[in-house]
Amino acid sequence: MRSGLFFFGALVLVFGGTSNFAQAQEQKIQLKNPSFEDAPRHSQTPRDWIDCGFPGESEPDVQPSGQFGVTMLPQHGDTYLGLVVRDNSTWERVSQRLSSPMENGKCYEFSIYLAKSPQYLSQSRLSEKEVNYNRSVKLRIYGGFSPCNRQQLLAESAMIGSFTWKEFNFRFEPNDDFTYITFEAFYQTPNLFPYNGNILLDNASALTVVPCKPVVVTTKTNSTPPPPGKDTSNGPKTTGGIKKTTVDNPKSTDPPVSNPVRPPVNTTTVNTTPKGPKVIENPNLDTLNNFTKGQTIRIRSIIFTVNDTTLNRSSYVDLDKLNNFLKQNEKVVIEIGGHTNGLCDDSYCNSLSLRRARVVANYLIKNGIVANRLEVKGYGKTQPLSAVKNDPLNQRVEIKILEL
Repeated sequence: MRSGLFFFGALVLVFGGTSNFAQAQEQKIQLKNPSFEDAPRHSQTPRDWIDCGFPGESEPDVQPSGQFGVTMLPQHGDTYLGLVVRDNSTWERVSQRLSSPMENGKCYEFSIYLAKSPQYLSQSRLSEKEVNYNRSVKLRIYGGFSPCNRQQLLAESAMIGSFTWKEFNFRFEPNDDFTYITFEAFYQTPNLFPYNGNILLDNASALTVVPCKPVVVTTKTNSTPPPPGKDTSNGPKTTGGIKKTTVDNPKSTDPPVSNPVRPPVNTTTVNTTPKGPKVIENPNLDTLNNFTKGQTIRIRSIIFTVNDTTLNRSSYVDLDKLNNFLKQNEKVVIEIGGHTNGLCDDSYCNSLSLRRARVVANYLIKNGIVANRLEVKGYGKTQPLSAVKNDPLNQRVEIKILEL
């Protein structure tokens, strides 16, 4: 009898332990080839990963191949992944399907080792001369529903400037059931002008389910009335800062923050809609003084050569007026938004509109405007004013008042 009970207990332990082990495994989402192992070579994405680069640009590199002067030893295994950003507003990223989807409502921890190579010698896309892609960049991690789809920015690292491997830990809170993950090298932000840089990736972990941090909402009540004339409202506080440089991609939506804060219930909503027209068409910038935060100033005289970033000579009249307007209103911070017609593909339209916005920003900076008062943004063809693709109305520069 005792031997039978012992045998039954052993079965419970074995199968119970196996069940617990399986349950623990189900709490992890595995990556294929997490250490980016493959034959060392340039311009070849490692196995099990998908290249998400720009048309006409080379693929990422499996390092250390000796190519480009990259010789750092791996943190794990025999190879690692090298990603670069370029001075022509293109950058590298890779993607893969997850072993099981991330789930909305769950939280995940993830780690990866990152470094920078002191040498990454390659040709500049602008000068066509060999340069060192040695400036620091960051890693961005996205969730999506298909290869290279960047539906939600899950996390981003600090700028990677170390020449030795360091482990970085992230927490994901997906807002949907994502089936793909994408790793992307990206520039320091805010940054008005693209540059050449690199980042190395190795030894990525599985995604492990962890408890979500609860949002604690506290409410204070004060029965004592405030003194007359004293404002005790707890309205939202704003902090100054330099604006981010972004490209709008019509095929993806990248939320500005990876871990949104849930608003407390029973809060008072303050209407911050600016007074006056939302868009001011072709104003006289010499006399413009009735403007509010959030308004868009549409300047149709700032025009460019077809498929180029060269300003037409007539554009400089209103560019100088815009420059004087900013000098007279020293607290104004603006967004310079570039828009194209609909005759180009998404990638080219996005890139062209952003580069044109940078040309306007660069002109203002050269003429005395501080760079942190300017945000540049490329909208491509996503916000047409006319349904006719080649209508000149769609190809424009708009100025949005961000801060006063």
